[in-house]
Amino acid sequence: MTVRLAEYSTPWHVVWHCLSKQERYQVAKLLQIDFPFTGPFGSEMAEALKGLAVSITEEPGFIWKIWTENAAEKEAGGIYLFETEETAQAYLEKHTARLKELGVEKVNAKIFDVNEDLSRITKQQSRNT
Repeated sequence: MTVRLAEYSTPWHVVWHCLSKQERYQVAKLLQIDFPFTGPFGSEMAEALKGLAVSITEEPGFIWKIWTENAAEKEAGGIYLFETEETAQAYLEKHTARLKELGVEKVNAKIFDVNEDLSRITKQQSRNT
């Protein structure tokens, strides 16, 4: 099944909550971001960026984020899930601009489709282990 946003006159966030999990994953987009980061890392990073974390939850189309860090390589970033490609792209543009204002020159980012069938299998296996 292909879900087309133009088929709905109802606001997208209302439509999203009416879709099944399978339909949601057919339109959801995964955003991967990483960039040079000198720290802090670990619990110090968590404390320093708590306000940012809360603000990210209020972004349009945001579903979840996994925070990533590599202190040895001095990198940080995240894996995000957004309701649509449009909301993922909008957040990427906003976050890239914010990072550039902080002096980050290079931001690596990709937007991916979610393969719901395979994701369902690996999620089930991880719960049984």
